[in-house]
Formats: sequence, structure tokens, C-alpha cells
Amino acid sequence: MSAAVTARPEDVGLSSERLARIGTWMRGWVDSGRLPGLLTMVMRRGEVVWLDTCGMADIARGRPVAEDTLYRFYSMTKPLTSTAIMMLYEEGRFQLDDPIARFLPAFRDMRVFTTGTPLKWDSEPARRGITFRDLLTHTSGLTYGFMNATPVDALYRERGVDFQTAQTSLAEVVDAAAALPLLAQPGEAWNYSIATDVLGRLVEVIAGIPFERFLRERVLKPLGMHETDFHVPDDKAHRFAANYVPGADGTLTLADDPQDSRFRQPPRVPSGGGGLVSTAADYARFCRFILGKGQLDGVRLLGRKTVELMTANHLRGDMAEMGQARFSESPYTGIGFGLGFSVMLNPARAQILGTPGEVAWGGAASTAFWIDPAEDMAVILLTQLMPSSTYPIRRELRVLAYQAIVD
Repeated sequence: MSAAVTARPEDVGLSSERLARIGTWMRGWVDSGRLPGLLTMVMRRGEVVWLDTCGMADIARGRPVAEDTLYRFYSMTKPLTSTAIMMLYEEGRFQLDDPIARFLPAFRDMRVFTTGTPLKWDSEPARRGITFRDLLTHTSGLTYGFMNATPVDALYRERGVDFQTAQTSLAEVVDAAAALPLLAQPGEAWNYSIATDVLGRLVEVIAGIPFERFLRERVLKPLGMHETDFHVPDDKAHRFAANYVPGADGTLTLADDPQDSRFRQPPRVPSGGGGLVSTAADYARFCRFILGKGQLDGVRLLGRKTVELMTANHLRGDMAEMGQARFSESPYTGIGFGLGFSVMLNPARAQILGTPGEVAWGGAASTAFWIDPAEDMAVILLTQLMPSSTYPIRRELRVLAYQAIVD
């Protein structure tokens, strides 16, 4: 599917006049200098009814945002990696409650941090092994080094457990993580983590081929996501957006030049948790695949029951109750987690427009998507500004998209 409007909003129960508020909102953010550029897309009932761009993809080179601009999707990679591992689940290769040590022996006999510092700490034995479900739901006890919140995070930074920048191999970084203590007992707390990168390693061990090859051949190519990969080749470099951070005075500062970005070369460590570069049109195909309960344009990668399981809440309550009250700019009260996505449980508790059962996630450079099966609707937000906690643009767009429903 190309990135193009395919129907009138009124044909699918949306208001053109009310959707136009999104354009006004976009230009307010860009004209203020707080964001370099924006792309927004709204789909309903299989039709693209809103697609708008404004601002610059690359300020220094004067390149405006286009419908085919390539973006660093970072953690919007996670649902695709989760799809890959669930395809292997459907082949009977493992059960969700199987310990991952069955395939990755380094995760046997894990220990859990109790107290101390990165130089000297105490730990206790894990009461059980990490399971596939723990990884898919971010309840494994693993963490991220960039969190800067605990001594375990510091150990990750010290030992090079970083799937974005490591120059070794996927296997070596996963083994390095397995040698460190867990932040919590498996299954006991929700903590955003490298879990999906470990799933990428499990894909290649179980399938017997490199993770990046499995993802390309078994997921991306069948879905027609031909612009999505772990790097940007030379012939597409002119479409690759720059990435920015807010400077001390709020003005935009270049964080990653698209011409010499590490994303210009195939990575030594393909990150299933945050390594993909993609376009709005490609990710729209993935959204349609989930709305299609595992199939798209006659191609079925997952069964309907599997997608229903993935999009159900697997936590004891919401993410806030499981230990992480908020991440990025979003509070997590009223929001659970499935197998690869957040899951809306209660819009009133979340204090935001939405629908129970809607799944979503975002990326470190302020990208976001959500898929609402009940409304047969999906929305994509693309920009390139780090960190994603800088501005509440995801929550604002949610309101603007949902307020346009008139049927």
C-alpha cells in the first residue's frame, strides 16, 4: 500500500472538518521550532483517510518531510520481532511458559539483585527461569542501561549491554546480559527492557538462521514491507531523516546526521528491540496485518487466535500496578501489556480517549502508532526527536484522532 489517501473521511465515519484539526496542531508544533517535521496518518476500515506532512526531514539540507521519508523506528521494531517469535510458537517450537534457558543456556541459574552498587552487590537466586511470556510482556527482570535508575542499569552500561551500539554479535551481547543480575524476580514486575532483543536471539537459535534474515524473509517480505530494514542503503539515503534533540534553549540540535549515521551500514548486532528503519506506508501495512487478525492481502503469517492472544492483557492489572507508573511521557495507569504491545484496559483510568483492547507502542525518537480493532482504526505518528518524553505529542494526537469519529 502506498502512502496515499484512499477514501473520504465521511465514507468511514470520520469528519473531514474535525480531522483538519490535526493539520493545525502539526503546524503549531513545527512552526514553534520545537519539532523538525511531522507526518501523521489515520486509517479506518482499511482506508487511509488522513495523511499529512509538514516541516523538514533534514533541516541542514533543506529536505522537507515527504510521504516516503525514512525514519528510525526504534522500539516500534518490537511488535515485528514479537510477530516473528509468535510465528515459531505457532510451529510448535516452544510454549509460552517454557524457560528460555532451554534454548539459551546462559540464562540458567539467574540471580536477582537485592542491594548494593555496581561495584559490589548482593543477590538472591531467581525463584524460576525467565519464560518466553516474560520476555514478550517485559516482566523478565531484565532492564535497559539507558534507564539510569538502578545499579543494574549501570552494570549494563559498564558491560556494554547495548544492542544499538555493540560491535560484537547478537549472541555475545545476549550472553553478556545473562551474566548480570536481574532487576526483579521473573514475572513479578513490569520493567521496560532488552527483552525483545533477547527474543531476536531466540528467533535465530530456534529457526537456525540469522535473526535479520528470518525477519526479512518470513515477516517483512511477505507483508510487502519493502522499505523496512536494519539500515538505509545508498540509493535511499536522500530520503533518510535527520534525528534531533532539544538544545538548552529549546531549539533543535542535530543528534544523528543521516549521511554518516550508523543506520547507513548493516549493523553487527541487529536489534529486535529497536533497530529498524521504515516508512509510514510500510508500517501501515503492519497495522493492517494486525487489524486483519494475522493476514494481509491474502497472506497469512499468524492465526486469528494467536493475534487475539497477543493483543490481550497478560499482566496482573495494569503496568502501573506492576511497578512502572509511567514511561516516556505517558502514564501507565489503566494500560496493560500483551505479547509485544501495550493494551488499553480502561480509558477512564488512563485519562485519555481510547478503546479497551487497543494496542500501541512508540519509539525513542517520538514516533508512535496505535491499532484499535473495535473501531477498525489505526494511527501513525512520525517525527525524529529524542528523547520521546520531550513533548506530549502522542497523547495530543490520540485526542485529535478520536475526536474526529462521528458515526
